[in-house]
Amino acid sequence: MDSLQILLVEDNMNDAELTIRALKKNNLANKLIHLKDGAKALDFIFAQGEYSHREMDNIPNVIVLDLKMPKVNGIEVLRRIKSDERTKRIPIVVLTSSKEDPDIQECYSLGVNSYVVKPVEFDHFVKAVSDLGLYWMILNQPPQ
Repeated sequence: MDSLQILLVEDNMNDAELTIRALKKNNLANKLIHLKDGAKALDFIFAQGEYSHREMDNIPNVIVLDLKMPKVNGIEVLRRIKSDERTKRIPIVVLTSSKEDPDIQECYSLGVNSYVVKPVEFDHFVKAVSDLGLYWMILNQPPQ
């Protein structure tokens, strides 16, 4: 894969499928990789384990990250990415069902770029993800 655009880290297959469908609707899912847990996400980002063949400098334009995941949770993934000089500038959007204030506070203190609570209603979910995709892939100007 040449230039990776979106890394989706989501263990709930229904939410992942809805997210991918919403991004495809706006032609934003062409270069998307979906991983199902935080351990795989860290291996992928840092080009280790089963992803050791990957070029680490092929970083995503944005990471869409769930918090409540098996193996390594989203907060730990966020902590590791934002604390590493090579990866700390990658925009991370937390897309989660957690409205817990401590989660929100911790994510922002770790450097998350955006925190979005997943809308429950299907149409609202699709619109929220579409808007996120358009903003982070089209409107946002990342550092070079």
